[in-house]
Amino acid sequence: MATELTIVIPAWNEERIIAHTLQRVCDAIAPRSDVEIVVSVSGDDRTAQIASGFPVVVCRSGKGRSSQMNAGAARGSGGVLFFLHADTIPPEGFCDVILKAVRDGASAGCFRMVFDDPHWIMQLYGWFTQFPFQVCRGGDQSLFITRELFARIGGFDESMQVMEDIEIIERIQRHTQFRILDNEVVTSSRKYQENGMLRLQGIFGMIHLMYALGFSQEDIRQFYRDMIS
Repeated sequence: MATELTIVIPAWNEERIIAHTLQRVCDAIAPRSDVEIVVSVSGDDRTAQIASGFPVVVCRSGKGRSSQMNAGAARGSGGVLFFLHADTIPPEGFCDVILKAVRDGASAGCFRMVFDDPHWIMQLYGWFTQFPFQVCRGGDQSLFITRELFARIGGFDESMQVMEDIEIIERIQRHTQFRILDNEVVTSSRKYQENGMLRLQGIFGMIHLMYALGFSQEDIRQFYRDMIS
C-alpha cells in the first residue's frame, strides 16, 4: 500500500525523550502500512542512535527546526505531512483523524493541545488552543498539511530562527482555511516547570508581540536565549 501519511519529528538533542515519543507513535501506527515516520536529527547527542532502534527513517539536517522539518518532509513520500514535536504525543487514532479531515477538504490544520501537568493554570493554557487566534497557536499543537500545499507555499522558511510555526500558518491562511481539530495532543510541560508557569507564558507573549511588531529574528532569538533556561 502506498504511503498516505508521513510523520516528521524534528529532534535536536532529545536523547532524554525521543524513545518515549517514538514508542508511543510506533505503537499507534503498528497495524498500518500507509504511514511512515521520519526523524530529522541535528545536534550531537545520542538522539539519532536511539531513533535508529525504531522502525523509522532517520535523516540528518542542519540546525534549526525549519531546516529539520523541511529535510524530514523531503525524505518522506506521503501525500500528507504531519509535523510532531519530539516531546508531544498525538491523540488516539490520529492518523485516521488527519486523513479524514483531508478527505473532507482540509488542506492544513492542527490538533488542540493539553499539557501533561494537571495544574489548573497549565490546563487553562491548553484550553485556549481551541480558539482560532494566532496568539493561541504554537508548534506543540503539531501541524498537518498536504504535500501539494506544502510545496506550493515553499515549506518552512529556513531563515526563521523562532516563530517558524506561526509564520507558516500565516502563509497557509493565504491559500486555505486552517482547521483546528477537536482531538488533543499531549505535550510536555518541562519548560514551564523549569522557568515558571506564569513567567514563561509572559515570555512567550512578549515573543509573539515582538514578532507582530516586526522585530528581527536575531533580536527575538536573543531575547529567547536570555530569558529561557
